[in-house]
Amino acid sequence: MSHFFKDKTDTQITEILKQLKRINELLRKTSRMIQPTLNNERFLTDEELSKILRVSRRTLQEYRSAGIIPYYLVQGKALYKESEIEKILNDSHKRCVEEQRWV
Repeated sequence: MSHFFKDKTDTQITEILKQLKRINELLRKTSRMIQPTLNNERFLTDEELSKILRVSRRTLQEYRSAGIIPYYLVQGKALYKESEIEKILNDSHKRCVEEQRWV
């Protein structure tokens, strides 16, 4: 009976280790993207929303002051309900499409 050991120099083991490293990296990236929710609602910070909308944080301040976007102020930090922002964007898109009546 032949007994042999596979170590990290074996090509199968090397490939398995490479795949495990890829999976580990994907899990790390995914865990950074997942945010805890409150009553199944995600809240975005100024920084997150400004990146999503591609506007400056100062522009978000102007939107808040003008009442364009709803927000929640918690100890001086503005938070935005993701569902409310999506609704505003969808409503604005519908209005734009309706106003572009082709002649």
